[in-house]
Amino acid sequence: MIAFEQHIDQYVIAQIIASIIFIVLSLIYFKFYVKLVQKDEQLVVRGLTEETIQNGPKIAWLPLLTKSSEVRKVLSLSQMEYCVVKNILSGEKRVEVGPKMVFLQPYDVVKTDDSTGSKKRNALSLKANEYVRFVDNSTGKVRVEYGEQGCVVPGPDEVFLDGVSGKRKAMDLQVFEYVKVQDKRTGKVRTERGEKLVFLGPFEEYLGSKQTAVEVDEETSVLVRNKRTGQQHLVTEKMLFIPTNDEEVMEVRQLTKLADYEACIVRDKNGKEIFYFGSNKDQRSFFLPPHSQMVSLLWSRGRRRERRDLRITKIDLRPMYMSFEFNCRTNDNVELVLEGSFFWEVVDLPAMMKFTNDTTGDICNHARSRFIELVSQVTLQEFMTQFNKIAQRVHEQDESNFYTQRGVKIHSLEVTGYHCAEASTAAILEQIIQETTNRMNRLQQQESENEVQLREIRGDIEEEKARGELIKIQTDNSNAVSKMEGMAEAERVKSFLDHLSKDIPDLSMKEKISMWNTLRKEDALKAVSKGNAKLFFTPRDVNLSIENHDHSREGSWVDGAENSN
Repeated sequence: MIAFEQHIDQYVIAQIIASIIFIVLSLIYFKFYVKLVQKDEQLVVRGLTEETIQNGPKIAWLPLLTKSSEVRKVLSLSQMEYCVVKNILSGEKRVEVGPKMVFLQPYDVVKTDDSTGSKKRNALSLKANEYVRFVDNSTGKVRVEYGEQGCVVPGPDEVFLDGVSGKRKAMDLQVFEYVKVQDKRTGKVRTERGEKLVFLGPFEEYLGSKQTAVEVDEETSVLVRNKRTGQQHLVTEKMLFIPTNDEEVMEVRQLTKLADYEACIVRDKNGKEIFYFGSNKDQRSFFLPPHSQMVSLLWSRGRRRERRDLRITKIDLRPMYMSFEFNCRTNDNVELVLEGSFFWEVVDLPAMMKFTNDTTGDICNHARSRFIELVSQVTLQEFMTQFNKIAQRVHEQDESNFYTQRGVKIHSLEVTGYHCAEASTAAILEQIIQETTNRMNRLQQQESENEVQLREIRGDIEEEKARGELIKIQTDNSNAVSKMEGMAEAERVKSFLDHLSKDIPDLSMKEKISMWNTLRKEDALKAVSKGNAKLFFTPRDVNLSIENHDHSREGSWVDGAENSN
């Protein structure tokens, strides 16, 4: 019995141990070989020879012979997200586009975006004026997606053709704008003109930016080259000009307008120079023809003509002033700096173009040579008194045809100033000029005083002449009055005598004259009696017998006369 009981105890113990071992092994198995996979998870089992994946939700039992296992979260994509999945065995790629949960297949991996480092990538949303171009690196094909659409994603092997962002805006053209587009695959060029939106094709690129059409009117033309034929033509017809596919705008040319006194030079395709003058009605306004250019003259400027940078296209044919300054030496070795001006004009434009390319420089250089030649023949003192004559000789006594050959005419040449180049000589010259100025001032003052005295003398002479003329006129008037009175008196005497002869023919001439004298005395007495004058008779006059038969007055001048005696 004791042995049996011992045997039973051993059996129970063995059962307990076995149960414990089973439980421990079961716990170990459940821990390492049973996986609880959720809805958003996957179980990746890497066996001895292959990899398997089980998608949740489920309870997965792992085989005993397993290298490793892993429960991983599924990649969740929203509506505007996508990812790129690559099978590492086959190398194939595919794109998974949201909204969805991406359950990977065995040996699949999600590619990481190099720019962001994230597995999720943002899809593109295109507006009506946007587009995107993708190029497939495996096939080289280009795919274009135009707006409006959302969730635009590239293919597995596609990348953006236009930069990192990929999206491009269509070019909006207004009615006066255009753009040229070239197909890089065929080389063809097309011109798109507004109003419109321009989208590029798979192999197209813009040839430059958008351009503004040329408004061709009375004062604007456009020079166009046809790239297919290579020929140029000038468009002057009034329009809003947009070049065709094969045309290129080379230059917009404005109307060249010349005043009556202006001229210009045009060089044609053969190198011939054509002269246009504003004084000619048919040439005063024109467009520059194709293959022609406006000739630009480069003249010297500055008082010494030291800079040759004066560019001229329109030549002024009016007379004009031009200043100069240069050095020369007198016969007594005094260096002078002369300042002056030319008054000149262009009279023969073709001759000027034939013989010189620097008209102003040539004129000044020739005048300088002439001045050096003539100034070197006189001393400083002679120059100071004769510099205007020397300047006149430089111009008028120039026997060469220098100016005529170059088509210019010098009207006058004047020296407006001079000074010594050396300071010491200039100081001496200043003293001489000051003394000369003082002497001239004194002479001028003396001349002014002499002039005042002379004017006073001339005034006295004029006054005396006027007085003599007055006396002469008064004498002439007095003589004329006397003559008139004598003639009137003679007429009265003649009339008295004639009537008296008719009435009393027996009277002698002596008696007639005596009667006339008596009447004249009576007139004289009447004239005297009208005033306050007193009458005195001489003894001779007492013998006069004067009768007055006018008794209307009280008393008589005869009584008064007798009382006065």
